[in-house]
Amino acid sequence: MRHLAALPLLRASHPAPTVVVTAVAAALASSTGAGPGALVVVTAAVLAGQLSVGWLNDLVDAERDAAVGRRDKPVAGGCVSRRAVLISVLVSAVAAIGLSLPFGAAAAAAHLLALGSAWAYDLGMKAGPLSVFPYALSFGLLPVFLSLAAGTVPPPWLVVAAILLGSAAHFANTLPDLADDRATGVRGLPHRLGASTSAGIAAALVFATSLALGWSAPLPVAVGPLLVLTSGLLLTAGLLLGRRPGSRAAFGAVLVVALVDVGVVVATGA
Repeated sequence: MRHLAALPLLRASHPAPTVVVTAVAAALASSTGAGPGALVVVTAAVLAGQLSVGWLNDLVDAERDAAVGRRDKPVAGGCVSRRAVLISVLVSAVAAIGLSLPFGAAAAAAHLLALGSAWAYDLGMKAGPLSVFPYALSFGLLPVFLSLAAGTVPPPWLVVAAILLGSAAHFANTLPDLADDRATGVRGLPHRLGASTSAGIAAALVFATSLALGWSAPLPVAVGPLLVLTSGLLLTAGLLLGRRPGSRAAFGAVLVVALVDVGVVVATGA
């Protein structure tokens, strides 16, 4: 029965974005020429860091989630103890830092800064007008960490694309929770701008990401326009499906776009 008891703890880690970000990191790391051992360690470092961010988010939001009846949240719903989640946060955070150290001070500092930014979001920045900043910084530092870990420097277009996509993820991720967040005192940038404006900004940022890759990355001529078209169709579908109350289709679309973008970059050798 232990595996059943572990399921709520797993759900509290925000498994979908955790898996996607880790998969993106693994794909990008593989394109840097990292050896099998280094690839496993750097991927494990990213996974541990993402788990710590997800668990901290659910732990900090537990009271707010309970106040608005979010029974789907394991901590707020009483399916897993706060003590267990806190221990998981600390263990995964230490593991993320420890696994980053073998790649040198610069790489470890980049990953720690990315994680510190994400933790700061969980701990309060999400409720202020600069709520998008941690997403932009943490996503932008991911290719920096992976490149430095491989002894290289990331191309500027990849960092810019990561910043844009991270910002889009923030706006898309908050759309389903705008009303609940306002009721519990959370007023991040999307809350101040409103649902329609935030959805428009998310769409614009996703298009900008694809444009940055399509016209800045060394991709085959036909791939750039096709990438923009594919991203547009995916996000449009996500925003349309996301009109349903509580739907996270828009955020899911951004995650799929991230996988498509990285897949194209890696597959074409860019």
